[in-house]
Amino acid sequence: MILILVIAVVLLTPSAPSTPSGAATGTPSSTPSPTPTPTPTPTFNKAQLSIDEAASLWVVVNKTRPLNPNNYAPTLAALNVPGGGQMRPEAAAALTQMFADYLAQSGTQLKVVSAYRSYNTQVSTYNGWVNRLGKAQADRQSARPGFSEHQTGLAVDINTGADQGFGKTPAGIWLAQNSYRYGFILRYPDGLEPITGYEYEPWHFRFVGVDLATEMHSTGVQTLEQFFGLPAAPDYLN
Repeated sequence: MILILVIAVVLLTPSAPSTPSGAATGTPSSTPSPTPTPTPTPTFNKAQLSIDEAASLWVVVNKTRPLNPNNYAPTLAALNVPGGGQMRPEAAAALTQMFADYLAQSGTQLKVVSAYRSYNTQVSTYNGWVNRLGKAQADRQSARPGFSEHQTGLAVDINTGADQGFGKTPAGIWLAQNSYRYGFILRYPDGLEPITGYEYEPWHFRFVGVDLATEMHSTGVQTLEQFFGLPAAPDYLN
């Protein structure tokens, strides 16, 4: 009798449903969170200032891009630094700070050799090079009147006027590494004469403003021609 009852209980107890072959087991996974869209890196606006207007901080002057008008004369401020001279007010303020910081860090003074030069001054400067070196070599070292960055009031020669060894001195090295912080670039770098048209001039710095100078430093682009996608200017057109 007991055996019959046990068999009855086993037969009447419902079994758990089996999982179909291939069916997933476990709890369903939660819906994945969407991946955040990365914020795009801001693109430097190369068109924010003119590269053609003589009064622009970004004006590009080279052997194929003369100043317009060719006798352009900027508003100037006196340089209260060793060597003196004049530059555009923005450039003068930046140069003064750069000189002060170099003095504080090194204990020695930088000196201006040449800053703003008018069209007429450039006539005598260029002719002096021609008389000394001949026209072909003069064109590698001095701009013709109306084609000079010095006439913009934004360029300055520091400590020396024609000594490529300056680039290896403590002052030359410091300027090459730090001038961008003040808005200056080394305008005629070593090995890029086929682009700029001028021999390496480690003493010649051009003010373009901190934004552009920093962008060029960050991207490693050394010349204005390359940065703005302009044709190389190895020689005058005529």
